[in-house]
Amino acid sequence: MTRPGEKFYPQGVHWDDPIAQGTLPDLLSKAAVDYGARPAIEFRDRPISYAELEAMVEVAASAFLRAGYGKNHSVALFLGNSPDHPVNFFGALKAGARVVHLSPLDGERALSHKLSDSGARILVTSNLAALLPMALKFLDKGLLDRLIVCEDDHWGAVGNPHTAIPDNLAIVTSKTFVEGATRPSQWPHINADDVALLQYTGGTTGLPKGAMLSHGNLTSAVSIYDVWGKAARAKRDAIERVICVLPLFHIYALTVILLRSLERGDLISLHQRFDVEAVMRDIEIKRATAFPGVPTMWIAIASLPDLESRDLSSLVSCGSGGAPLPVEVAKVFERKTNMKLKSGWGMTETCSPGTGHPQEGPEKPGSIGLMLPGIEMNVVALDDPKEILPSGEVGEIRIRGPQETAEAFVGDRFLTGDIGYMDSDGYFYLVDRKKDMIISGGFNVYPQMIEQAIYEHPAVHEVIVIGISDDYRGEAAKAFVKLRAGAKPFTLEELKAFLTGKLGKHEIPAGLDFVDELPRTSVGKLSRHELRNLQPAQPKQPQLASGSRS
Repeated sequence: MTRPGEKFYPQGVHWDDPIAQGTLPDLLSKAAVDYGARPAIEFRDRPISYAELEAMVEVAASAFLRAGYGKNHSVALFLGNSPDHPVNFFGALKAGARVVHLSPLDGERALSHKLSDSGARILVTSNLAALLPMALKFLDKGLLDRLIVCEDDHWGAVGNPHTAIPDNLAIVTSKTFVEGATRPSQWPHINADDVALLQYTGGTTGLPKGAMLSHGNLTSAVSIYDVWGKAARAKRDAIERVICVLPLFHIYALTVILLRSLERGDLISLHQRFDVEAVMRDIEIKRATAFPGVPTMWIAIASLPDLESRDLSSLVSCGSGGAPLPVEVAKVFERKTNMKLKSGWGMTETCSPGTGHPQEGPEKPGSIGLMLPGIEMNVVALDDPKEILPSGEVGEIRIRGPQETAEAFVGDRFLTGDIGYMDSDGYFYLVDRKKDMIISGGFNVYPQMIEQAIYEHPAVHEVIVIGISDDYRGEAAKAFVKLRAGAKPFTLEELKAFLTGKLGKHEIPAGLDFVDELPRTSVGKLSRHELRNLQPAQPKQPQLASGSRS
């Protein structure tokens, strides 16, 4: 049976190709055997070979076991992008423990909830001033038994601000923690079904919910990408240099960059943070070949005044994920560089894989691509998740695959909360998040569609649209705009005139504000949720009857 879009799959790739599963420690151990002295990670111009990385992981795992932090324990990682993350991530897993990812950009309330909810009493962090003070709060609140502190300068001093490590019996430096640890006679037995990672995502109650991802879930995600890209890899027969500025504590970077690159023997060029010129140097001077980013990063690159004259010739793969990519940004990037920038889609609950674009296939501006091998997707009615909609109709995207683990199922399918549609060729498109939808005068209004139109305005650098209270319609759209450098503000009436013909009358914003900066999530995505939280409380409006799906 041919699946929607399968006719556009790369040559030799089939939807029902076998998807392998295994364990993450075995993934790294096999890579160390296969690639040995080949550089696995480069950080601050220091290469770390596959063999060196495996040796560091074994030392960390031995120390976790010596301390009793193996099976039935959760080890929380409160780390940014440095080799400390993969060393302790794989080290805890090899010891048989579960890993809990904590985002350094979360607030104290959310982080405290994640620690309590996960049961993690051991926390690995860094002496960076952006991390250690928060970790010490968790210790003071009684949420931790042991705090292991990595020292950032171990990877080369770059002038980062540090916090002094207090003298406390519950606190130990990573160097002291691993000192003298000896390899066990036998490593703990780990099954593919064992939980490897508690990866937190937004919850409907306002508190994050932990997706329980097994070793099999995560390795099958890698296998799906392997199956999808096998033809292109065979054709290139090259070691890729993959830029990693996405945070490793996020599922996107973890699967698409860290796990996939290590399994393939590629080099991860690890950056501690996103700096547009540092990324450009990696491409122009170090000849990076792949750069997975999020839309805000591509907006920054597309806005470079000299982008047309920059040398991006080494790049063979540039992709966007994590949030919808504005069509206008992709157009500007292509016009300036003559390179295609395409967007994929995935979720924390699905270990990231969902859709992708084949290298050869029809041009589909704004599409997130075809469902990947082993992934089943369709679109269901917003008011009846059992009613499957035909192509072209907008509803909620539903998914099933070998790696999803979440609870929001109807039958054997996971309701994603993403509103979108599938075209007649099997390509999917995102319209918005279900929770972000605005009901204006009985019509469904999708903020992302409004944002896409506003991005066409030459003065707009970034924009977020949210719903606001409206006496007549119940809700209406309001745009919050960050202008391009040197651009002049425009009035709401001028914006309405610009959007006339691009949007329906019910979609035209009723409000406009200019801001210096827009809030972002931990992965750098623009955040409607945070923007809504910054707005003054609005009076509740009477509930209006919803019109037909639009």
